Amino acid sequence: MQNRIKIVTIGGGSSYTPELIEGLILRKDLLPIAELWLVDIADGAEKMEIVGNMAKRMIAAAGLDWQVHLTLDRQQALKDADYVTTQFRVGLLDARLKDEAIPLANGLLGQETNGAGGIFKALRTIPVILEIIEDMRRLCPDAWLVDFTNPAGMVTEAAIKYGKWEKTVGLCNVPFGHITQACKVLEAEEADLDFKFAGLNHFHWHRVWDKAGNERTAELIEKIYAPEQREKSDEGLKNIHQIPFYYEQVKHLGILPCGYHRYYYLQEPMLAHAIEEFEHYETRAEVVKKTERRLFELYKDVNLDYKPEELSQRGGAHYSDAACDLIAAIQNNTGKQMVVSTRNNGAIADLPFDCIVEVTAAITAHGAEPLRWGRLPPSARGMIQLMKAMEETTIEAAVSGDYGAALHAFILNPLIPAGETAIKVLDALLYAHKEYLPKFADKIAEIEREKPEIVTFVNELLADRKAHA
Repeated sequence: MQNRIKIVTIGGGSSYTPELIEGLILRKDLLPIAELWLVDIADGAEKMEIVGNMAKRMIAAAGLDWQVHLTLDRQQALKDADYVTTQFRVGLLDARLKDEAIPLANGLLGQETNGAGGIFKALRTIPVILEIIEDMRRLCPDAWLVDFTNPAGMVTEAAIKYGKWEKTVGLCNVPFGHITQACKVLEAEEADLDFKFAGLNHFHWHRVWDKAGNERTAELIEKIYAPEQREKSDEGLKNIHQIPFYYEQVKHLGILPCGYHRYYYLQEPMLAHAIEEFEHYETRAEVVKKTERRLFELYKDVNLDYKPEELSQRGGAHYSDAACDLIAAIQNNTGKQMVVSTRNNGAIADLPFDCIVEVTAAITAHGAEPLRWGRLPPSARGMIQLMKAMEETTIEAAVSGDYGAALHAFILNPLIPAGETAIKVLDALLYAHKEYLPKFADKIAEIEREKPEIVTFVNELLADRKAHA
């Protein structure tokens, strides 16, 4: 009989937690759980109490004896953990609003994981994941770290390369949407198709075969992206405006793009749409804040003991379910194929062997074994090599606090034109997030001292957004 396991979720007050609990309950025969610990910071204590009580109701309704613990003490929670999942947001949704609004006010894309906002989410998050790993090294040295904190690829790379925590796997919900879309278009069950993904987190491509060995990728391109098929181009991603891709470009590419590629392949119309939302006080952060208020009101219902349908309206739906799948695959050494962020190990020939990529992998008790993709076409190769260099430079900046590295990451990013506007946005975001960027303290003090116009711009912008909340 298997020893019973302890699972810790950092960011336990997240609105996604009920999905995580549902996923664990559905896999109760695969996961001999003894304890679930939800951990959060003081600012998230009220939400954690709400979702924690709901988790207890869900588990009781399932007739399970799992013990649920709620705590603000991360070290207490981590002791002797078997699996540690992360779903936290440094600075909460107010930080996301800054990541979106400050670039958009300057004519640049503001988005959670792309462009300037994505870089700053990494700058805030990576130091925290490295602190968590130091705690894990002392308290649960054999635990697996399952990360679905965004930007998941960069956070996973920092954990493995800088934190030296080899037992780390990153997850994303985006492949789920593409798999569902392909099944619908081909009128097939997932079990009747084989998928292979390769790329970076929120920047991958994929191919599809049927069980007879026939590749269906070109057929899917025709059925999804041809002009008369535009209504099928929706991948179910709630947080991305569904502008149709250019058919001729995708046909030339020959592999299926990720929904997030719109920010790069359709940069001009996507930016225009984001600016329009910004001008109407409807950035994604502002929309999600309203959605979360509704969700937590639902979660307070003492009779609610199941995941409500409204949770699917959050852009990250299925992240938590994927985490449960991954834990079950590791725990039972199933070899199940999943799309994860893990070491490249030669899977994508165009990228460094030791970098972190998002690929289809077989999940075993010793971790993810990536499936070989080979080389990408030149049209994809150039972009992914640039994006990987940008990720590596961003991680360097997060670890070192080097302003030059942060500026260089901005310059490498395809969504940020190099020049004075980039510097203004970089400085404004540094000032706006100063509470969460101690490694940049000297540079931020310099900005406050020598660039009062930056301070005024940020304060007035955020006051305006708050007034319209």
